[in-house]
Amino acid sequence: MSTRVRRPDAGDGVFILGLIGRSGSGKSTVARALEADGARVIEADELGHQITDGDPEVRAALTAEYGDRIYRADGTLDRARVAARVFSDLAARERLNQLVHPRIVTRIRDTILGLIRDGWQGVVVVDAALMLDWHLERACDAVLAVVAPEADQIARLRAARGWSKAEVQARLAVQRTNEAFARAADATLENHGSEPALAEAARAALRGLIEARRSRAPSGST
Repeated sequence: MSTRVRRPDAGDGVFILGLIGRSGSGKSTVARALEADGARVIEADELGHQITDGDPEVRAALTAEYGDRIYRADGTLDRARVAARVFSDLAARERLNQLVHPRIVTRIRDTILGLIRDGWQGVVVVDAALMLDWHLERACDAVLAVVAPEADQIARLRAARGWSKAEVQARLAVQRTNEAFARAADATLENHGSEPALAEAARAALRGLIEARRSRAPSGST
């Protein structure tokens, strides 16, 4: 197995945890649990929504491709219409990704740098399903994968998003497998449905990853 690349020890008092896994795996539960313990959480999906709703260049590009009505009266993107297109049109999906993804990565990096410049110390959780595609794991101190049986993923996404089984399966089909996420991570949580159990396992995993990171630090670093 190839060596996992992580950020060099910076002695800045910040521990950056990358959180990866398939949709419906339970990453949000993990992020909420760690946030409740004081971690700062950066959600790639939330940043993506901010960009598609608020970035003038992105709005202009999406309006040009999808028409004026792609934005609702309240100014937010009609994501259901865009999703229906991109999951059946590979070229459209690539155009959307090339438009939005680099901006998400820039905002994630800028947010982390801003926290460090401000002197904040503690855990920063980067919740990004596409972290490996963006090579952002290299900017993390450790990466934690959350996996779950596909049947559970489907059930959660149908309940949370109101999607049909076919819609959920189409979205999962373009994502990495549980096994691929686990291979790329420093630790893996198996989510069998109990949110309290997953939250406690996440806290224990974080403690272990921080201790492992400290043991790898050069002598004399903090």
